[in-house]
Amino acid sequence: MLKTGAQYIEEMKKMRPNVYKWGRLIEDVTTDPATAAHIKNVAMWYDKSNDPATADLYTTISALSGQRAHRWNTLMATAEDVFGNENMKRDGYRSCGSCMGPVCAGWTALNALYGATYDIDQELGTHYHERVKNFMLFAEEHALSMAGALTDAKGNRALKPGGQDNDDFYLHVDHEDEKGVYLSGYKNQICGVVGAQYVIVLPTTGMGPGEEKYAVAAAVPRDAEGLTIVETRRPSDTRVEEEGWDGIKSGTTQAFLMFDNVFVPHEHVFMNGELKMSGKAIGNFTSIYRAAIGGCVAGQGDVMIGAALGMARANGLTQKAFQDKLTQMAINNETTYSGGAGAIFAGKQHKSGAWYPNALLAHVNKVHVAALPFNTRMLAQEISGGVTETGCIPSYQDMMNPEYGPKLLESMRSGASAEDRIKMARLVEWLTVGGGIPGCMHGGGSPDTAKMVVKGATRWDQYVDYARALAQVENPLKEEKKK
Repeated sequence: MLKTGAQYIEEMKKMRPNVYKWGRLIEDVTTDPATAAHIKNVAMWYDKSNDPATADLYTTISALSGQRAHRWNTLMATAEDVFGNENMKRDGYRSCGSCMGPVCAGWTALNALYGATYDIDQELGTHYHERVKNFMLFAEEHALSMAGALTDAKGNRALKPGGQDNDDFYLHVDHEDEKGVYLSGYKNQICGVVGAQYVIVLPTTGMGPGEEKYAVAAAVPRDAEGLTIVETRRPSDTRVEEEGWDGIKSGTTQAFLMFDNVFVPHEHVFMNGELKMSGKAIGNFTSIYRAAIGGCVAGQGDVMIGAALGMARANGLTQKAFQDKLTQMAINNETTYSGGAGAIFAGKQHKSGAWYPNALLAHVNKVHVAALPFNTRMLAQEISGGVTETGCIPSYQDMMNPEYGPKLLESMRSGASAEDRIKMARLVEWLTVGGGIPGCMHGGGSPDTAKMVVKGATRWDQYVDYARALAQVENPLKEEKKK
């Protein structure tokens, strides 16, 4: 079914309070200043699904049910489906300016599991694939928002999961009974949990022998008993809680999740000790995520171009003075967008029916996503001027002070009114040094891991053979492998 933003908000109001920030329990995430803007943004995606002008971007015909559904509740069965994912995110970022985990990561995790569970069922005779399919139909029927929790606390990075001095550094099955499993452990730095109705958990890495209890995937209600969530957004993103133009009423949320014997019924468990599946699921997830994120950062970059150019004009300057910088910002945007599209259409359909982008190209795109948006931010700052650096504008409260506020405002007047110039400066600040940043360098994983995949997937010796054939070199020019 299709849900409206108002319906989504009403459902979020009914969830058990288990989100904390600033040392206090947030009773209602839809109204609390720390979380309300994020909930409003997620609601906007639901409303865009019902708007004739954007419905084709935010909805699609489900490959499982044949019914129209929110795109983030469906199986990506074709290249066009995954490309629709990228295009939806570019449009969404233009409207909210930042990462929206509840309509992204959980959906991607389920699609990753769709193929991985099919493979494992074929090999081991398990029945996980049917569970995933049933949950995807459930998510579609109820138009769910779903976060994806992959990153574990990890503890000592030099040690494997099984070598840590605290089992909770990696989410794991504490014990199980005839009804289901009980999960304990930490998932850290997870995007969009506050706005999610379910959290889809996956292992953060492939697991090896002896680490079976960490190889777990499941669907967990965000308000499940035993799950405690701490919202983390900082530093200038906290201005969303401030008055007037100081707070950009937009943005994502990040969270630490602490599981303490959280019960999950067997029908919502999609992996339980199958070591091979952990690697397959992560590989599928990253190929989708690291392709589609090219649209995410391009959409945010579109806003940065507009904010920087708008700031220049508010300063009384013309576009001509900054054209080279603006053009480079546009090139950065289209590079990540086209990199993602190339990975998608160079992919292939899995036997299960899911479509997975080309892993090599998706990881190449991730490396660009980790660098080019930061260059775009630097250029936005250069164009906009020093007033957009954090801490360079007096607060809204000072501007409204009856004694000295009028003079402060007058000092900010330039090519536009003081109010308009300040609002645009705050937006540039938010996009470049504040809460709009998440989702670039480490969004979806470290760029170093992406480089490792590129290294492993590149056929170095074959490239030497191309050169040898063209130059007519007989020597194989191979390196001896060290014992």
